Amino acid sequence: MKFSVLTIFPEMVNAFAQYGIIRRAVESGRIAVDAIDIRDFAEGRHRVTDDRPYGGGSGMVMKPEPLAKAIESARRENPESPTILLTPQGRPFDQQTAESLARCKGLVFVCGRYEGIDERICESYIDEEISIGDYVLTGGELAAMVIIDAVTRLVPGTLGNEASAASDTFSDDLLEHAHYTRPPIFENNAIPEVLLSGNHSAIEAWRLESSLIRTFLKRPDLMETRRLDHREKEILKKWMRHLETLIGG
Repeated sequence: MKFSVLTIFPEMVNAFAQYGIIRRAVESGRIAVDAIDIRDFAEGRHRVTDDRPYGGGSGMVMKPEPLAKAIESARRENPESPTILLTPQGRPFDQQTAESLARCKGLVFVCGRYEGIDERICESYIDEEISIGDYVLTGGELAAMVIIDAVTRLVPGTLGNEASAASDTFSDDLLEHAHYTRPPIFENNAIPEVLLSGNHSAIEAWRLESSLIRTFLKRPDLMETRRLDHREKEILKKWMRHLETLIGG
């Protein structure tokens, strides 16, 4: 899978591709990360990529000509890849979006700067606008890296344990269960005994309950639309009995 990132700071993207799972995925040939310098498509000695906005106002706007040429170049290399603009005005990025994007043969990211990009690029060259949150960054590079990281985890063979992606937080609309490692006792706080039992069914049941508890306490909104199975309903009923006992006492 090829990720093409259009940016005026290609060094940021190149550095990102040199670490961890992303580096290993690149070295194995499962993904490619191509940082395309938008300035290479700008005209003039100074390779200007921005200009003052029509109508006045603060800040600068990225010019359409170099962006259009950069996008066209990336599309020639990735003809079946959607072009994505990273912008706080886009639809929110989540795990389901990551799974959808992971089915693409490649992705072309347009990283805006300053006050944004010329609207004519959005109208003619952008297939989708995506936001990683309701806040404003200085540019789209960090957002592109977030999406590349999330999507790469879903590319077969990129993780040491193929079950990891399937059990990640949000993969089934639940937060992931609690995790523990050595030592078994830390500052007089011991890990749950069931994790030392070797009883895999009991451990699985504990992990499901831990996942439900964490979701209910931290992100109850995720449970509002979730269809509970029989085991999950029984866990919730057990909690209700505990609560009734506490309230009645």
